[in-house]
Amino acid sequence: MSLPVDHDTVIVGGGFSGIAMAIALKAAGRDDLVVLEKAEEVGGTWRENRYPGCECDVPAHLYSYSFELNPYWSQTYAPSDEIQDYLLYCVEKYDVRRHIEFDATVQDAAYDEESSTWTVTVTSSWGTLRTLRARSLVLAVGALHEPSIPDIPGMESFAGEMMHTATWDPGTTVERKHVSVIGTGSSGVQIIPSLAEDAVHLTVFQRTPAWVMPRTNRQYADRLIDTFEQHPTALAAHRARLKATSDLRERGLTSAPRLLKAASRLALENLHSAVKSPQLRAVLTPDYPMGCKRILLSSDYYPALARPDVTVETDPIERIERDAVVTTSGRRHHTTVLVLATGFDPVGSYRYLGIKGADGHLLSADWDDGATTYLGVTVPHFPNLFLLLGPNSLLGHTSDLQIMEAQVGLVMRLLAERDRRHTRSVAVRPQVVPGFVAELDRRSERTVYLSGCSSWYLDRGGRNRTLWPGSVGEYERRTTRPEMVDYLFT
Repeated sequence: MSLPVDHDTVIVGGGFSGIAMAIALKAAGRDDLVVLEKAEEVGGTWRENRYPGCECDVPAHLYSYSFELNPYWSQTYAPSDEIQDYLLYCVEKYDVRRHIEFDATVQDAAYDEESSTWTVTVTSSWGTLRTLRARSLVLAVGALHEPSIPDIPGMESFAGEMMHTATWDPGTTVERKHVSVIGTGSSGVQIIPSLAEDAVHLTVFQRTPAWVMPRTNRQYADRLIDTFEQHPTALAAHRARLKATSDLRERGLTSAPRLLKAASRLALENLHSAVKSPQLRAVLTPDYPMGCKRILLSSDYYPALARPDVTVETDPIERIERDAVVTTSGRRHHTTVLVLATGFDPVGSYRYLGIKGADGHLLSADWDDGATTYLGVTVPHFPNLFLLLGPNSLLGHTSDLQIMEAQVGLVMRLLAERDRRHTRSVAVRPQVVPGFVAELDRRSERTVYLSGCSSWYLDRGGRNRTLWPGSVGEYERRTTRPEMVDYLFT
């Protein structure tokens, strides 16, 4: 049975991956598409994360589209507002905005086997409800988008200002206030130096110390920017060097941890040069292998923690009161601003979507014991559904955007093959996925990610369901020349 569709492709999410998918579809002449964005503007992570000190920890020339190199980055690691401006530029240049519906939150989506189409239910902030039917559904919802909120007794009783770093109000000021920050991961390391400058007193609640490498964030001289602008080949060569050197770090994380020894020494030198107190140094020294958690970059984090008006608290939090955070040791830290730098749930964006595939399969139920996909893009029993930056496709050593672009390319190849065969649907064969997951588990076992610490890389069962345990080059090869026998065309 053939039913009329509203669009050939529905893309959920207007961040880096959703915009890239729309650009690729348009370039291939598949411009019957809509991008559903729940907010009032594109940008995803970079629209929402506006906290002080927010920057990307990947060099800007690598954290951008390979097909749209930007000669105008102001510094090595771009601040969030520059990245957001870059995305807005791409949306206009590639005429994507006319395909975007804002204030469009996807509530659920169901696959109809008889017509080989997806019916997507969309709500707005006004409470309106409508449905869209499409041949293909692309979930570009982001892996680091759904804030992880700790379950601490008494949080509801806190009378001061409380916010997650991802919901930071740009008008917030901490001057003459007592501030507490929970979390010392990527966002914590970035926001803490800024807060320490203005707060009367800052208390940092650290569960586990991080490995922090010094960061050289140099401003690009006008002369170099002009060179990149006038000589695109020089800019392309610069990006290629960044890509190659960054991907070399993969071996130290996945197969040869001994290669991280020199980096570990550099991180410890960074700590010792900034923190003179032996007691504080001991508190900030990791007792797990480098790379087991995300390696952080900062040259002002340790100096901020060494300030006399900053306290590093390592005792677990017992409860939160109206104006204080109380630890298990009984210490009561007076607080008027509470900042949750607690990161994100890597599969949270999928967990809250009701995605129903063929034969009654529900994505959230299928993933209850661990998120499983094929190459992070396709899921068995979910025809014509494609994920971007899905499980096991993030990176711990370089720019995720390289994986994302490879995935966009894979989706385009699968759609082209579906058309070439004159079939209505494409899905990964269910028999293929267990072997692929077993490969990931086997390879992950020898990585530093499973060397004993607890991190957001691992699921509840302690399995790596977040990172790709290999190089960018390998992933690109596997997606550029996919084995079409692994897919079922119906």
